[in-house]
Amino acid sequence: MYKPAVALFGFNRPDCTRAVFEEIRRYRPLKLLLVADGPRSAVPTDKLRCESVREIMRSVDWECDVRTNFAPENLGCKKRMSSGMDWLFSEVEEAIILEDDCVPCADFFTFCSQMLAHYRDHQKIMAIAGTNYQSGQWRGDGSYYFSRFPHIWGWASWRRAWKSYDVTMNSWPIARQEKWIEAVCPSEEQYYWDKIFNDVYEGNVDTWDVQWLYACWRCAGIGIIPNANLVTNIGAGPDATHTKGEAGSLAMATGKLNSLVHPKSIALDSEADAFTFHMEFGGKEARNKNIMTRVRRRTKRFILNLLGSAGYKISRLEASANNNTSGMLSCGPYRISRR
Repeated sequence: MYKPAVALFGFNRPDCTRAVFEEIRRYRPLKLLLVADGPRSAVPTDKLRCESVREIMRSVDWECDVRTNFAPENLGCKKRMSSGMDWLFSEVEEAIILEDDCVPCADFFTFCSQMLAHYRDHQKIMAIAGTNYQSGQWRGDGSYYFSRFPHIWGWASWRRAWKSYDVTMNSWPIARQEKWIEAVCPSEEQYYWDKIFNDVYEGNVDTWDVQWLYACWRCAGIGIIPNANLVTNIGAGPDATHTKGEAGSLAMATGKLNSLVHPKSIALDSEADAFTFHMEFGGKEARNKNIMTRVRRRTKRFILNLLGSAGYKISRLEASANNNTSGMLSCGPYRISRR
């Protein structure tokens, strides 16, 4: 049976790392690539915890080609994950990828191995996911379906796909100016993703995975999603980088795929993607926020037009203007006075 390389990314959570590593040990890959971030200088407990994670990672007790890429100091999520992925795909052509809080079931490795081999030369297929957010709904006529979303809580991909990745999202300003997002997303998603992409481009979010989504969409790439959830995330809690909710709040039960059935055709499942956007990316909240923003803008425009037609003079306030002038009404960034 073909066994692709497995990559494990870790940082400072020994218990989570141990749980993931035990599943890797059961699979016994022939090649294991280990990536770890370094301790934060401002967090005294990091040094010992990071070293504990590395000891767990190095505890390989089966015949295996082990390669390591351990950062001597803290790089942060964005730089460590992106540089680690660059290193990974400089070492191997294809790989199964796990972070230290993504615990796979046995079917995950089999599924990823089969998908990596089956779609190796299909340029539009860019990612294979282990997670499924469809709440038990079976999509399509096969054991998996095709999606716009390349989920990364346990996944697999190829060097040929990762070549499209740019952590800086250098092409975003032009793409935004050209309103590229309108050709990629349904209208109800456009406001959400435009803001997310722009925030990441401007450096307001320390992440790496939004850039991967952007790269896949720029290439009209397709993700593969199993029709059973094959990975559970145990990382929520105070020690998490991004998911600091209640411990265990991200955990989803894993299932089984049984015999593999390929879909009859390669086509995006728009209904499944809409469900994912609603359930995982706060689709309803994003739509409501977009609607309320438009309502506020139109209401403000209506009030200002009404005041203008009633004989009031309306002018913008300077950013430094703090004091009101007698006889003038300050309304947000505007000053309103009688003509």
